[in-house]
Order: sequence, then structure tokens, then C-alpha cells
Amino acid sequence: MTALHAPPAADQVLARCTALVRPALREAVDRLHPWTAEMAAYSFGWCDVGGAPAAASGGKGVRQALAVLGARAAGADARAGIPAAVAVELVHTFSLLHDDIMDGDAMRRRRPAVWKAYGTGPAVLAGDALFALAVETLAALPQGAHAVRLLSAALTDLVRGQADDLLFTGRPYTGPDRVTAEEYRAMAEAKTGALLGCACALGAVLGGADEDTADALERAGRHLGIAFQLVDDVLGIWGDPAVTGKPAGGDLREGKKTYPVLAALASPAARALPELLDSPGRTREAAALIEAAGGRAATLAEARTRTAAARTLLTRAPLAAEAVEDLLTVLDFLVGREL
Repeated sequence: MTALHAPPAADQVLARCTALVRPALREAVDRLHPWTAEMAAYSFGWCDVGGAPAAASGGKGVRQALAVLGARAAGADARAGIPAAVAVELVHTFSLLHDDIMDGDAMRRRRPAVWKAYGTGPAVLAGDALFALAVETLAALPQGAHAVRLLSAALTDLVRGQADDLLFTGRPYTGPDRVTAEEYRAMAEAKTGALLGCACALGAVLGGADEDTADALERAGRHLGIAFQLVDDVLGIWGDPAVTGKPAGGDLREGKKTYPVLAALASPAARALPELLDSPGRTREAAALIEAAGGRAATLAEARTRTAAARTLLTRAPLAAEAVEDLLTVLDFLVGREL
């Protein structure tokens, strides 16, 4: 099993971008009500419950890095992308706070999720505060109207994708009402790809990119988001809990219609799979059958297809070469966790 740690080059790119953005992100959070600011700081790993300083993991900062690199790709100084990076990171964290509540996930990055640490109502409030702060951050810019429209469109897609993901859980594994692979791809593009694409495009727009350039970056980010979600699906079934921070087979126990499951169900070799999936104590058997029926291989093949599409868009667009190299490094890390 491949570890989730970035290779040194990717670590360096991500660290450089997050170091650039962190002061502005902290300054934005400090403008919140002290209580919601503490919950936000906790979610970023900056403090413990009660506000004591901490150095917990706040994630790799991928979306903020994409925004900074989007500005550089457009030929601007990386600092031009900082407001975009702050906004997308705030929105991403808002979505995680709410997602953990909806999914009932008690842990996030090996610490109690915000709703477990502070309560459900406070966590919802903190998420709302982060969303409002993201809009405020962009609205204050000279390009504010355009930037807010881009973010709003991504948010609309994100909510649509999350709604579909929740609804998929209640649909059958087989029959005319089953979830199709096409529906899954649309869900993944909306739920995960929209904000990654927005990060790339928003940074580019603030860096002065024209519409075609921003569109190419946005589409590359969406392909990257689908590939990222596909790899996440693989790790959600076969990942090492010590590495992923999630229980093994958790997606199967929750009845999630992930791509490996859908791909395996299409194979005659998986006739017994629906029964296994409906038996919570048989997740290991289900995982083995999904792999034997080709579900894992099909998922990774689809991730490679999406990665190739993102690469094509990035290498053919009129972008700054050094920034494209860094974008490709981040792309390789995100989708190379299991490929």
C-alpha cells in the first residue's frame, strides 16, 4: 500500500504555497467572532479545544496551493493568488465541517471532528461563518464580482454533488434504480472537482488570465478532482487505517456507492456482491470480491484517464512553464497515492 505522504518535490511545492497563504488565512479567521474563530483554528490544526496553541495536521493545503499556482500559471506573481487561496481554503473547511456531521464521522485528521469537540450546532455555525468569510474575502477585491460568481458556481456544484452522494446511499445496488457509473462521475466532478477547478481558475483570474486560460485551468482541476475522488474510493476500501486515518472498509459499511463497487457490480463475477454489501460484518469478503471482479483495477484505470486529460489541458494551454511543472507535481502526488 502506497503511503499518503507527498514525495519531497510535492511537499516542497505545497509547503511553499501554504507558507505564503498562511498569514492571510490567519488574519481572515481572526476577523470572526472569537468562538467561531477558535473552532476554525481548531479545524486548521492551529489550536486545541479551548484555544491553546497546537501543531496538529490541518491537511496538505492542496486547494490553496492550486490557487497560488493558478496565478503563477497566468504569468502573475504568486501573491496575486493569495485571496483566491484563502477563499477556497475557507470554503473547503466549511464543507468538511458540514460533511462530518452529515456522514457521522467522529474523527478528522486523527482528532475529534469539530462537531464532536464542540457540538453539532456550534460546528454548523462555524461552517457558516467560514463560508461567509470566503465570500467577503473575494467581494472586497477589484475583481470581486467575477470572483464571487466563480466561487458561487463552484459552491452550487459542490452542494449538488454532496446531495447526490447522500442520495446514492439509499439507492439499490442492482435494478433500474441503481447508481450508474455516469451518475457517479457527475457526482465526483461536482462534489470534488468543482472546488479544485475553481481554485485553479480563481487564482488565474486574479493573476490577470483571459477567459480561455482560466477555463483550461478550471477544466483541468475538475478532471483532477474526479481522479482524486476515485483514488479516495480505493483507499476507502483497501487503505491502511494507520495511513489514511479512517477505518478499513468504512465506505462499504456505510453503503456508499463508490466507483469500485459500481464497476464490480457490472461484472458477472460479482453476482454475490449485493448480498455481501448488505451484510455489515462481511466487508472483507466484499472487498475481496470487488477486487476479483475488477472494481479496483477499473477505478484506477479511470483515474489514469482523468489524470491524462488534466495533463493535456495544462500542457497545451498558454501557461507559465515553471508553474505548470509545479501543478503537474501536485497532480502526480494527489492521484499517485495508489496508482
